[in-house]
Amino acid sequence: MQRSAVPLSAGFALRDAEPRDLPAVVRLVRALARYEKLEHLAVGTEEGFGSALFGTPPRAHALIAEAPGSGAAGFALWFYSFRTFQALPCLYVEDVYVEPEHRGAGLGRLIFADLARRALAEGCDRMEWSVLDWNAPAIGFYDRLGSKPREGWTLRVLTRPALDALAGA
Repeated sequence: MQRSAVPLSAGFALRDAEPRDLPAVVRLVRALARYEKLEHLAVGTEEGFGSALFGTPPRAHALIAEAPGSGAAGFALWFYSFRTFQALPCLYVEDVYVEPEHRGAGLGRLIFADLARRALAEGCDRMEWSVLDWNAPAIGFYDRLGSKPREGWTLRVLTRPALDALAGA
């Protein structure tokens, strides 16, 4: 769902990321990693994000949140997964980040509302994302949006060493 910039309250605007935004994407991802105390894991490059966001086919999508006079103030990155039992797509929000000086102005809510509209336009019946257990401010924000924890499920991951070993089996 490609769109041009959408003017929003408080002078913020949301727009689809473009190749010219790759330096801002990398900067915001690193800021998010620093906030989450995971900076050592933030090794993505402009080239990597460029391939993922603008390759054929794109593997992920991103939007840029702009604040008046200060450029990129936040971003969201998402992709679509598939819900087998429902035979429906799901919008999976990989990351959302708003710079500290712009928090509390409603920008996070605007980003999630935009993602909800995109999900509905793509035929999704839900959005999903993960949150770090210690991130009480984010959990409170997500609760206010109306989201609920996914009861009875635990996120599992195969990292590169285990992925390599399994693929080679």
